[in-house]
Amino acid sequence: MSDERTAEPQEELTSLILNPQSSILQVEDLQVHFPIRKGLLQRVSGYVKAVDAVSLQIAPGRTLGLVGESGCGKTTVGKGLLRLVPPTGGRVVFDGVDLLTLNRAALHDRRRQMQIIFQDPYASLNPRVRIGDALEEGMLALGVGADPAARQARIDALLGEVGLAHDVKGRYPHEFSGGQRQRIAIARALSVDPQLIVCDEPTSALDVSVQAQILNLLKRLQRDKGLAYLFISHNMSVIEYMADEVAVMYLGRIVERGAVAEVLRDPKHPYTQALLSAVPVPDPQAVRPVIRVAGDLPSPLNPPSGCHFHPRCAAALPQCATQFPDERVFSASHAARCHLYD
Repeated sequence: MSDERTAEPQEELTSLILNPQSSILQVEDLQVHFPIRKGLLQRVSGYVKAVDAVSLQIAPGRTLGLVGESGCGKTTVGKGLLRLVPPTGGRVVFDGVDLLTLNRAALHDRRRQMQIIFQDPYASLNPRVRIGDALEEGMLALGVGADPAARQARIDALLGEVGLAHDVKGRYPHEFSGGQRQRIAIARALSVDPQLIVCDEPTSALDVSVQAQILNLLKRLQRDKGLAYLFISHNMSVIEYMADEVAVMYLGRIVERGAVAEVLRDPKHPYTQALLSAVPVPDPQAVRPVIRVAGDLPSPLNPPSGCHFHPRCAAALPQCATQFPDERVFSASHAARCHLYD
């Protein structure tokens, strides 16, 4: 993968992270709790705290990478801020409007500005619907295109933008490879001219060579159209290539955030350090100590008290078991929640 990102001054990164007015999306204390129901009367006996007070922001034309191990709540964050799953609390301010306060009709009008690309391109496409109809479906639902001829012309142009011929419109999803199906899913997301796209691990189900093609395509489309991405992944190398800023998530909470170069060069939270220690390095002579994390990810049904990571953290302090740490700021573009820096 050739990195198309150009160097940007540190002042710009600083203002993007700290200045809410520069953001197209602001998420404040987002919560998504799923009730656990038991018994004949299906009474609520507890909650799965999939997302627990997550805050983040994304600027126009920028990419925020959301990274963490499987089961930490990354996908639920993406679906929650789009209201594909019902949030329990918090604020999701998109282009100046809190999406969580909108009724169904008002939210429908906002749908065309926010789209999602799912992890499995085959599961996200109806196997009984031709590609052209699948692309036109969203345009019809959201009032894009003046007439059928205009919509077909737009579909042809979109297919060309993602590297497919316009004559594939009459074919079905099973006739394409995984990479081609993901290109179709990208074209479908672009069909309504969005400003923000949630990319939910869009390359994890693809071969490595195809992954590179899809990532380069997403970067080119972002550059050409000024798109903002929330890019969800468990792969630090992909986040390093795609993202401008990164937020590290553990068991429903953000534990570290900042400019990609700064977080990856000098990680502060023990969990971020452990994630980075597992990333292979191309130099066979390079020595990188591997940080092994004890145990398995705890259940979000009954998360540990205090800092959720403390039962698995070799550097845990006594207060880690009782108090969730406040955010410690190391620079204008880098912060973490960890008692080690009190």
